[in-house]
Parts: sequence; C-alpha cells; structure tokens
Amino acid sequence: MPSTLLVGSSFTGSKLQIQSVVEKVAAADVSNASPGRTVCQQKGSDRKAASGKMQSETLPTKVSRRETILRSSGSALMLAFLNFAGERPDYLGVQSNPPSLALCPPTPSCISTSEELNDPTHYIPPWTYNPQDGRGRKNPASKEKAMAELIDAINTTKPDNFSPRIVKQTDDYIYVEYSSPLVGFVDDVEFWFPPGNRSLVEYRSASRTNGIDFSFNRKRIKALRQALERYGWESIGF
Repeated sequence: MPSTLLVGSSFTGSKLQIQSVVEKVAAADVSNASPGRTVCQQKGSDRKAASGKMQSETLPTKVSRRETILRSSGSALMLAFLNFAGERPDYLGVQSNPPSLALCPPTPSCISTSEELNDPTHYIPPWTYNPQDGRGRKNPASKEKAMAELIDAINTTKPDNFSPRIVKQTDDYIYVEYSSPLVGFVDDVEFWFPPGNRSLVEYRSASRTNGIDFSFNRKRIKALRQALERYGWESIGF
C-alpha cells in the first residue's frame, strides 16, 4: 500500500511551525505481511490505524490572516501561502488639511503622532532632534543632519528581524516598508519633518493587516527612538 504524507502548519506571530506525520499502513493482517514489507505506525495516544484505511487529523477550516496552511495529498505536496504582503495603502504621505500624517484605522495595529492624546491605543508622541535641555541649546543639528541620523537608525535597527526598505525620501519625508521574516508581512512606516523651528519629527507605523500586531509597531518605534537618543534626540511628552 502506498504511503501518505500529511503536513499541517500553523502560524503564530512571526514563527512558522510545520508538523509532518508519515504513516505507512500495511494490510489488516500484519502476521500475513510478505517478507521485506515494513510496517510503521505513529506512536502516541492519538494514533489511529484501520484496515486498508488511514485517518488523518482534521485541519482547521477557519484560517486567520496571520496563518498559512500547508496541505498534501498522497505523494504530491501542495503548498498554499496567502499573500501576506497586502496592498500598499493609497492614503500615505502628508495630508493637506490639516498638514499631518494620516490617522489610524480603528484597529490596534497602528500608531501615529497625528492621533489625539486621549487615544492611548493609537497615539504616540513626536520626537525632537534638538531638545532644549540637550544639543538644541548647545549645538543644534540641521534638518539635513537629523535626516541623515534617522536614515542611519532605520538601516541599522531591525527589531523583530523586520527588514527595512526606504521607498520614498524627500527633504522632509521618509516612507519605509518593513517586511517580516519568513512570510513577509509588510508594515508601512512614515516620518515627517514639519515646518517650523521646533525641530520636530512626526511618524506613523501601521500593519497592512488589520488584526493584532503583537506590538511590533510599538517595539519598532521604541527601538528607533533608543537608537536616535545616541545622537541627542528625545521623545516629547513621555
């Protein structure tokens, strides 16, 4: 009797787990097996064997956005991966009225300096690259220098092993796509240097998927802030 390969997988966070079970089931009467035939059955409390039949585990029928399913039938292995990258939002960039980055959707997988202070789920304070109790008073940095420092922090800081790719850069704006390892979830992260003499940098970090982001966006922004603090940057507010 030909063997059957079963592959089941589940995705949790950024970790892919693949479990494979291979069973070779011989004829019903093992004692009558011909010489040289190998009889191998899965060990464990949940093993099931029947004469001439195989019972396989039932794979879950409902799949979340952050899961991938691998299935096989007989000797052919079929891999089916969902498109985790998603589509790039068409509302990115500096909004015109009022000038600011975009607000967040009503999901927990987004943070932005444009949100209201009373929205702790989405609001996060902006940065200053010339704090008055630091280099802003002694040796203030130009916007061009601060931009170079931010780009260096982006390229050298990879929290949760997300890979950054700068998609767009102007004299006051940077847009970065962060791709997760293994399956390639994409988060859209923007930085904006608003006009004025306050030396501020506003930002927005959001997952393209609308579910729980496992705090990836907040951990990313925190890691970037800590990298920028070495240059003298500070967070405003807290």
